[in-house]
Amino acid sequence: MAKAFNWLLPHPLLTLLLVVVWTLLQNDVSAGMVVFGVILGIIIPQITAAWWPDRPQTIRLGHMFSYAMVVLWDIMVANIEVAKIVLTVPNSELKPAWIAIPLDLVQPEAITVLAGTITLTPGTVSADLSDEGHSLLVHVLHTDDPDAVRDEIKNRYERRLKEIFV
Repeated sequence: MAKAFNWLLPHPLLTLLLVVVWTLLQNDVSAGMVVFGVILGIIIPQITAAWWPDRPQTIRLGHMFSYAMVVLWDIMVANIEVAKIVLTVPNSELKPAWIAIPLDLVQPEAITVLAGTITLTPGTVSADLSDEGHSLLVHVLHTDDPDAVRDEIKNRYERRLKEIFV
């Protein structure tokens, strides 16, 4: 029974997310669109299941919600900081930096979320992941202390992701 359920819904959270996103993208919520969302939510994870062989078995949703709130706050704050930099700092005084972030994360999904978080936050972009997956190369628009940026990313994001992806 459990094996049949795993085949039908190999990624239950992805299925739920697809149904919700599909429904929200519609201008008019109707039973037909919800049913179509459920169909997509079942078919897409089945088709892509082969590319997710080592997916995390446990994700702490409470921690994920907390992480999302931290990221949203950081995006708002970074937007203001980048606007100040763009409006007040002359190009000749900008101090961009390439920073290698050593990773304690090992799960590809967690590393992907970290790289996406960094890229979503204005003023930073994830540029490369080392071949072994042990470090992430990040470009920062302006910083006086690259080590502080590295430490903030590790403490603010990576530490929380290690709690989410158990």
